[in-house]
Amino acid sequence: MNLYNLKHNEEQVSFTQAVKQGLGKQQGLFFPDNIPAFDDIDALLDLDFHPRCAKLLAALLDNELSEQELLEMVTKAFIFPAPLAEVSDKISALELFHGPTLAFKDFGGRFMAQCLAKFSNGNKTTILTATSGDTGAAVAHAFYGMENINVVVLYPKGKISPLQEKLFCTLGGNITTVAVEADFDACQAMVKQSFDDEALKQAIGLNSANSINISRLVAQVCYYFEAAAQLSKAQREQLVVSVPSGNFGNLTAGLIAKAMGLPIKRFIAATNANDTVPRYLASGNWEPKPTQATLSNAMDVSQPNNWPRVEELFKTKGWPLSDLGKGVMSDAQTAEAVKALDDAGYVCEPHGAIAYQQLTEQLAEGEQGLFLCTAHPAKFKESVEEILGREIGLPKPLADRADLALLSKEMPADFAQLRELLMSI
Repeated sequence: MNLYNLKHNEEQVSFTQAVKQGLGKQQGLFFPDNIPAFDDIDALLDLDFHPRCAKLLAALLDNELSEQELLEMVTKAFIFPAPLAEVSDKISALELFHGPTLAFKDFGGRFMAQCLAKFSNGNKTTILTATSGDTGAAVAHAFYGMENINVVVLYPKGKISPLQEKLFCTLGGNITTVAVEADFDACQAMVKQSFDDEALKQAIGLNSANSINISRLVAQVCYYFEAAAQLSKAQREQLVVSVPSGNFGNLTAGLIAKAMGLPIKRFIAATNANDTVPRYLASGNWEPKPTQATLSNAMDVSQPNNWPRVEELFKTKGWPLSDLGKGVMSDAQTAEAVKALDDAGYVCEPHGAIAYQQLTEQLAEGEQGLFLCTAHPAKFKESVEEILGREIGLPKPLADRADLALLSKEMPADFAQLRELLMSI
């Protein structure tokens, strides 16, 4: 698989190099120079989950890894299902929260761990990542206890849910968590600054596990095919997918699936009040505002890193950006959407509820709707319980960590302090 740097097209690397390197020159994202399309999608969808994933990834990676190698990797990584739950006869939820950290990030995080274990050749690696909630837990658990790999997770202090924090800030060992006195975008900026420091990169074997890393992204392509495999042929030919969007990696993966031949009619990018992309699609002006804290905190991102990949994909495929649906939800509207889903017999959390509401408003006659449920509702226990006025139970992964002490360090958004910490680990 050949990938090029979106900021410096002349910088071209293999998949292996892109996984190890994370970002290109000037923090440029890597993007595949070719996305293969399958002719017989129905035959592909007839396969079982793991063999289908291996076949998809072998084609996408242009056989840089063999289908057999990938089968072994995805079998170890994807040890949980991605089932559909029918909400109505026209709308289904794709549940991506059945992994060990109860969020869709388990797919990308665990596949990336398999990749780095294969590619690092025993060399010391430091994974540095920023999280607005779910990425940190998925990455921390995916790499926990791995030899020669240290993980450092930055997150905005006080801006993720208490149970999200418990899930990854109680591990210790090779996992270091840092509560930064700022918002997610500041955390992300510190990560990018670290990658611009060549001496630091070399000294600690720096890598990132955000969705900027291509291994995370290709793993996520797999569950879009798994969703379609659970629908009838007639349903998937009229499929509209609504994606709760913060950093836009999830939408990017869905668009890659469409480019590979999956018959998705159109996508809806559903956001909260951090609406940089919907405003851009409406006006053509890229005008990020300060990040706002919302009920859907994992989407509290005003400068989404993956948006350049989305634009590149639309450009290379000749798709008009106007084909991309959009929608913005306030916290009050989000709460009403959680209630509406509950009335329909489905308990959901704020992110999935935003995607659901935008889907219901934009679904046309004869279309089949699918929205992504990116986290278990118990990860947002406090807000969901307040909205619904009743208690919801804790699944085992959360119950096991709820009473453990937090092990996080605290620091301001200061790169010099972060650099000192990274060099000391």
